[in-house]
Amino acid sequence: MTRGPDTRSAPVIVAARRSAIGTAGRSFASHTVDAIAAPVLAEVAAAVAPSGLQIDDVVVGNCMGPGGDVARVAALRAGLDSSVPAVTVDRQCGSGLDAVMQAAARVAAGHGELFLAGGAESASTAPHRSWPDSGERYSRAPFAPTGFPDPDMGPAADRLAAVRGISRERQDAWAARSHARAAAAQASGVFDGEIVVIDGVARDDRPRASMNADRLARFAPAFSSAGGTTGAGTGTGTVTAGNACGFSDGAAMMAVTTGRVARDLGLPSLRVVAAAVTGSDPELPGLGAAPAARLALARAGLVAADLGFAEITEAFAAQLLAVGDELALDESIISGDGGAIALGHPWGASGAVLLVRLAARMIASDDARPGLAACSIGGGQGIAMIVERTA
Repeated sequence: MTRGPDTRSAPVIVAARRSAIGTAGRSFASHTVDAIAAPVLAEVAAAVAPSGLQIDDVVVGNCMGPGGDVARVAALRAGLDSSVPAVTVDRQCGSGLDAVMQAAARVAAGHGELFLAGGAESASTAPHRSWPDSGERYSRAPFAPTGFPDPDMGPAADRLAAVRGISRERQDAWAARSHARAAAAQASGVFDGEIVVIDGVARDDRPRASMNADRLARFAPAFSSAGGTTGAGTGTGTVTAGNACGFSDGAAMMAVTTGRVARDLGLPSLRVVAAAVTGSDPELPGLGAAPAARLALARAGLVAADLGFAEITEAFAAQLLAVGDELALDESIISGDGGAIALGHPWGASGAVLLVRLAARMIASDDARPGLAACSIGGGQGIAMIVERTA
């Protein structure tokens, strides 16, 4: 997808909604991934139902669910007709954004006019897995084959901070900013219009106004400088539980359609201008969003200074700051209402959460500049999308 003079046929995003984001084991502790996704899908479907169009497909990102086709299960649970197909996408932390990108590409190609897309994750109910030969449990599948670097994301973020000279103080300051902005947005009702209430859960669990830099400075390093977890207080790195995201449950969905349908429905929309996926060094996966964002910007005919908004997954402050530095982004436009450090990181949903947040921020603003959503992905990949508000 590239920017051009005729944007009438470009895909657009409407009715972007999300669940509250629950800390694993708390608000959605007993909810399976489809139980979180279904109410959000149902609300988005209801918003576009007046179009009279058949939903061409449901595309949902998920990376830690029970297997099978989570999207199909969630679509049926949402009450969609059995004639509506559904497919599940796994690009790890970029899954939700990839699902929307795939739907947008199909609209742009004329292979359908109305898709529901997004992502969902339940860290609380993700199944335990084990290797058949040893019975040994594992928390994630390999990101890379034997012979390639395959670090866990936490130690990789610590190494990235060391390589790029990102200090503990700078990471803690960013985490404090994330919590302060998310807590203020929550208190003033900024999130209310985008959240679908599920079984009475209407508020994100994690934002804490009290999580300031002084408090964050008391967290022990989580990893050693050589990588790997440490005992409490024995780490020598700079990443901590305070300047990193939390394991989370949540879902984010939207409709992807044509500008004509959006106008007929009278719904505000974001036009998808360009998107990109790229590979990067698997040893430093936290930097993966940067080349993807750079390529998406180039395809859109833009540079970073043209952006008015950016949402980049805050899996770790070190990773977010490294990406921002690499792109020379104005930090004031990034995660204006806080990011995943404060809100949580429901892996397969997080990329779609970025688009929900962009939609809310951009549609409410008088600033007509475009926005960026971008994720770094385990194993060394990145995904990015450029959107702009329609007139």
